Amino acid sequence: MPNNLIIAMWSGPRNLSTALMRSFANRKDVTNVIDEPFYASYLKHTGKDHPMKKEVIKSQSSNIDDVKKLCNKIHKGITYQKHMTQHILDKDYEWINSLNNCFLIRHPQMVVKSFMKSWKDGEFEDIGFQQQYDIYNHVKNYIDENPLIIDSSRLRENPKKILSKFCNQIGIDEDERMYKWKPGIASYDGVWASHWYKSVIDSDSFTPEIKKDITLTDDEKRIVDMAMPIYEELLENSI
Repeated sequence: MPNNLIIAMWSGPRNLSTALMRSFANRKDVTNVIDEPFYASYLKHTGKDHPMKKEVIKSQSSNIDDVKKLCNKIHKGITYQKHMTQHILDKDYEWINSLNNCFLIRHPQMVVKSFMKSWKDGEFEDIGFQQQYDIYNHVKNYIDENPLIIDSSRLRENPKKILSKFCNQIGIDEDERMYKWKPGIASYDGVWASHWYKSVIDSDSFTPEIKKDITLTDDEKRIVDMAMPIYEELLENSI
């Protein structure tokens, strides 16, 4: 069993991040799972009126320094951390230098359309693309010049191919348990799961993406246009 390995998966919302968390949590060597540890601090410091805001703030520490320490805590086996990039409110990224920082991306059209269904007041800053790009550049410049990037559509199309590559490159064994999990709310889920995780709660595996035309409002199109250059650069470097 790998010791002291911390995988920090950096994603924006609606990127298949919860399904990927399910996948890793199902591994026999993953002993600790952390779900969006900066969510409470993000809501408290920004005042964003998200669904279940009071419950989220009550459920976690909102002290940013304390959360950073939590994320650097060593556990026997593998720790898997699911991070939302928009939750990171400062540019002090030094605390992530000891983590294995990886990135999960998704086409902005699908992100924006899905996110707006859950929270209609979303803006560009709320979907995390710029924040993800800033973190990616810190990792690339100071930690690992070739950080691992997973594209969610490719993952859904061929999970075994993508995850076996990921495991090989990060230095862990492939585990067949990653491809199937129990549906429902998991013990490690944040209290917000009942609102944000509805599709994953009903799932037990990765399924291919259904191809369909996406109609965007002018406002949604504006946000997508801002995100596309970042997505295209990260996609070019993905597994």
